[in-house]
Amino acid sequence: METMLRAPAVPLVTVDPYFSVWSMADRLTDDFTRHWTGKRNAMTGLIRIDGRPFRFAGKVEPNAENYYTEPQPMTQKRVQVTPLSSIYEFEEAGVRLQVRFTTPLLLDDLDLLSRPASYVAFTVGSADGKPHRVQLYYDVSAEWCVDNSGQQVVWREDEAAGRHILQFSHHEQTVLNRSGDDHRIDWGQFYLAVGKSPAVRTYIGPADIRKQFVRSGEIDGASCRMEMPQAVRDRQPVLAFTWDCGEVGAEAVSNTAVLAYDDIYAIEYFGEKLKAYWKRNGMSAFEMIAAAFDQCEGIMARCDAFDRRLLEDGARAGGGKYADLLALAYRQAIAAHKLVLDPEGRVLFMSKECFSNGCIATVDVSYPSTPLFLLYNPELVKGMMRPIFKYAASEAWPFDFAPHDVGQYPLAGGQVYGDNKLEGQMPVEECGNMLIMAAAVTLAEGDARFAEEHWGLLSKWAEYLLKHGLDPENQLCTDDFAGHLARNANLSVKAIMGLAGYALMLERMGRAIDAERWRLAAGSMVERWKQMAVEDDHTRLAFGADNTWSLKYNLVWDQIFGTRLFGDELPRTETAWYEARRNRYGTPLDNRATYTKADWLVWAASLSSDPSVFARLIEPLWHMLHETPDRVPFTDWYDTVTARQVGFQHRSVVGGIFIQLLKAKGLG
Repeated sequence: METMLRAPAVPLVTVDPYFSVWSMADRLTDDFTRHWTGKRNAMTGLIRIDGRPFRFAGKVEPNAENYYTEPQPMTQKRVQVTPLSSIYEFEEAGVRLQVRFTTPLLLDDLDLLSRPASYVAFTVGSADGKPHRVQLYYDVSAEWCVDNSGQQVVWREDEAAGRHILQFSHHEQTVLNRSGDDHRIDWGQFYLAVGKSPAVRTYIGPADIRKQFVRSGEIDGASCRMEMPQAVRDRQPVLAFTWDCGEVGAEAVSNTAVLAYDDIYAIEYFGEKLKAYWKRNGMSAFEMIAAAFDQCEGIMARCDAFDRRLLEDGARAGGGKYADLLALAYRQAIAAHKLVLDPEGRVLFMSKECFSNGCIATVDVSYPSTPLFLLYNPELVKGMMRPIFKYAASEAWPFDFAPHDVGQYPLAGGQVYGDNKLEGQMPVEECGNMLIMAAAVTLAEGDARFAEEHWGLLSKWAEYLLKHGLDPENQLCTDDFAGHLARNANLSVKAIMGLAGYALMLERMGRAIDAERWRLAAGSMVERWKQMAVEDDHTRLAFGADNTWSLKYNLVWDQIFGTRLFGDELPRTETAWYEARRNRYGTPLDNRATYTKADWLVWAASLSSDPSVFARLIEPLWHMLHETPDRVPFTDWYDTVTARQVGFQHRSVVGGIFIQLLKAKGLG
């Protein structure tokens, strides 16, 4: 089996925080597929070649307590992860099978980005030049539409626009019934759709129908009968289809299925239930599925073109291993969000803080993710910021600094982090983040209107940083797992860059005199920062703390903004220090522990203008992903000695990996 990068988990169906399923194994047959949380969301793929059964996905027996001799797995020859697709290639008994999972998350097309439809394409051909009789079976389990397997489901089958549309839904439909982190959706409808033809048959039945296909290639319709509603764990209901490929020769044959999810309502936004963006003009689920099929050929061509362009751009900006990181990060960064419109019709791009506390629209999760979205659609960065501006402008927010979040996914009704106690806030962190993001959007769009809409809050936060940002009091920053820290030198950099961004926005607004005043204020802070932070050939973790150090990842905006307040020498000496302190799997976040953050590691590496230094600093991250025993979606918090996950997975912050590409391409 060939792979460039052995992904710890391979993205398969990646739409949003609820509809996101991965393979957490080397081979698609090693385990059932799983929701990003690790809970089983099974799919099973079987193939009969000249009467001999093989598996290409999952397993036949869903209950590990029962012994069952599983069909032999097909030999997996290769798996390739591109930004938009994961492509598996198998070969067995003279037959070649390709299974391609594509979620077309094209950021410049919000209708397509929001559409909760993901493709599974099957291509079968002869590998030895001889004809072979081939039958294929594929199913997905009812686990995809419940939070736990004790819940009951109902089902139905429809035909529409020449397609079979199979459907599962939780028996008790209570939309947006709760918030939380380790949760799966249990409202709305889950669909498996496939084109009608004499060669295709569809089934809704217990998982035992897999065994019938293995034994004979035929499924008895009577065996599909189940009492409705049905608890998932009792009979493991599945949506399934078989495809009689006929006698397959050198000319390959193909078929495509669509997996889709209609969540009815997606987000509760300050008391109002919002539908997903794709539903804004009244499109039904069947119409959405029909569009996915009708546009499939063109969408696949667009996805292929985007993949080629992104991987080429990534390799030019940071080398082949950097391009691999971008490919693995792309779908995850997007699928940790939900796209909706607010009551005024403006875009909201709501993140879930996956496996850290489940917060929604978290500022210090949005901040590291922005490089990806600034590159391809700055409107989505504005969509991350609008909920924070709305909440901060309300009477419910009592502080003169920026909030951390607006609730817990999918319920956005006000901040939950730190129980809103002052000691649990991140005042300098979030003010700096909001100002930097606003400045980045202004530069990317060449337009200050978004900043002007929220100028009162941005100005208040700039004043706060001017007063409190240079030498921060004891408080949390985005790396809150490390605890409170006073006089945090990297946090001070963020405050300075927030003020530099404020000056850039003033300049774009035509207020040159005010812009110069704030630029000079930021420059004055830099000189004092250097006096407090520099220690010999590196900078301290905290002012006054000798023999300490940390990754000064916030410095990268000085280069991207073109402000050069800190000069060119400091980034050179800092990256030399980071390189000298590399462990096998990367440079630690600071001197206090051996763990690091993947996003900040790439930001720190991007400080270097030397491509070889950048490559040497990010290569250990590639090796961590390739070698870690923790099979989870791209973790951003891991140990640099052991390659073990410390915490976090499936978070949007991996969009920050795109910082080097953003730096290479520039803003605007």
